[in-house]
Amino acid sequence: MTDLITSRDQALRFEHQLNQIVIGQTAAVRHLLLAVFARGHVLLEGNVGVGKTTLLRAIAHGLGGDYQRIEGTIDLMPADLIYYTYLDASGKPRVDPGPLLSHRERLATFFFNEINRARPQVHSLLLRAMAERSVGAFNQTYHLPHLQVFADRNRVEREETFELPAAAKDRFMFEISLDTPTDGAVLQELMFNPRYHDTGRLVQEMVSGQIAYYQLNDVAASIQAHIHSSDKLKAYALALWQASHNPAKFGIRLADVDMAELIQAGASPRGMSFFLRAAKTRAWLEGRDNLLPEDLQAVYAVTMAHRIFFSPLYAYRKDELMPQLIQGILAQIAAP
Repeated sequence: MTDLITSRDQALRFEHQLNQIVIGQTAAVRHLLLAVFARGHVLLEGNVGVGKTTLLRAIAHGLGGDYQRIEGTIDLMPADLIYYTYLDASGKPRVDPGPLLSHRERLATFFFNEINRARPQVHSLLLRAMAERSVGAFNQTYHLPHLQVFADRNRVEREETFELPAAAKDRFMFEISLDTPTDGAVLQELMFNPRYHDTGRLVQEMVSGQIAYYQLNDVAASIQAHIHSSDKLKAYALALWQASHNPAKFGIRLADVDMAELIQAGASPRGMSFFLRAAKTRAWLEGRDNLLPEDLQAVYAVTMAHRIFFSPLYAYRKDELMPQLIQGILAQIAAP
């Protein structure tokens, strides 16, 4: 219990520092913090220049632990994550470990920039590393027990990009959207304060290794064991998950939509597991040892939205309909 209180204090201080680095994104920062302590991978989406890369660099730097980054490109191949070849100073060919293997079991944060520019074959290799926290190479298996993957993509460019398949999206605990701030004071600060013009120096302002990163797996397990939920809360969580498959059954209606034809696939059982893990982590951050409806509601959209797939008839309206569906589910299903 004492360790959880100490870890919570560290987490809240870390959150405060992140909000000083990337201003106007408090919701995204909170969700990223939840993912860190729930040990889930994160997909970050947003327009160009809203601070996705800066935020992820700040998280990696502040957490400490060994860090690797790779840029998604159309010519990136799966082997590029495992090893790279080159000629040494004497002109002899050499093979060295790639970004997934260079730190071996001490690899902590793996940042995949512009993941949608990489080919599906690369996504497949990354899926195994994310799911099993291990990767096979050189006739042996390398374990990556502390691996946490953060990937980002921008929603503007579509040329030479590859949409992530459902299986890939389902490996990510959260899909978090970063939008351009609308608050005038925040925009003015970003425009006229030189502090925010040099993101490299900005990230270096954070104290590195302020959280005992290699103990996070144990802390996360303690959080899950420590937070309790009632039978009514369990039934409520189950109803929220079931509504992602059949919203009409729960009386949810959207304008100009045939609800019987809307959903092609709902959230997976893995998504349900991530949903509860994230909700328990939020309860812990709020200083409670019991789960409340607002914990489930706070993480529902970022956990479930990227796991709900619309039929082709409505897929082109996803950006419009998905927020309405999520809001309808949370409004229609009564909380205990």
